[in-house]
Amino acid sequence: MSKADHREVDLLLDEIRDEMLATGHLTGCSALEQRVFEVLSAVPRHAFVPEELVDCAYANHPLPIGHGQTISQPYIVALMTELIRPKAEDVILEVGTGSGYQAAILAGLVKQVYSLEIIAELAEQARQRLQRLGYHNVEVRTGNGHFGWPEHAPYDAIVVTAAAARVPPALVEQLKPGGMLVMPVGSRYFGQDLWTIRKDAQGRIAERRVLPVAFVPLTGAPAE
Repeated sequence: MSKADHREVDLLLDEIRDEMLATGHLTGCSALEQRVFEVLSAVPRHAFVPEELVDCAYANHPLPIGHGQTISQPYIVALMTELIRPKAEDVILEVGTGSGYQAAILAGLVKQVYSLEIIAELAEQARQRLQRLGYHNVEVRTGNGHFGWPEHAPYDAIVVTAAAARVPPALVEQLKPGGMLVMPVGSRYFGQDLWTIRKDAQGRIAERRVLPVAFVPLTGAPAE
């Protein structure tokens, strides 16, 4: 990475710091844990965007990656990561692999990431990209995120990077007691909010609205 690239990363990290502080009264997270901050600074976001958008890779906004999908805004990636309080021994489910950027962030913080992507071409691209970059504790599968990935459940945390009208019941079922699920809920046209769903040791659910967001929709037939 060149000195210019490092300056872009530093500017982006400064923006994330400022936005975390500005939204802390809504999110309950006014700053990132140091280990989350270090992983954000280490993951090369330019490797996860289309070649023609590399010059925009460190801008603090989402970018298109094809198939009507996006790579999320870095601040939102940071916030969603912080909200699940990742620990080194955790096993995480991600729904909506996209380019693989969020999975790469999580991979630097936890034991194992299982990531689902409904678009087969994106799933294969992300799988190859993550392997090439050395993120060997991420397994990517093509699948419908509404159904989760029951073979590896229960999960310490679940991160959903696309919006649905409601939280898929299968994902709540696959969350470990004491675990956290974070996902956008709502529609593209009538507004979305980021929510956290915590399952306590007795299996009881506590939901919290965090802040307004804008995500692509979670596609595929919902689980019943």
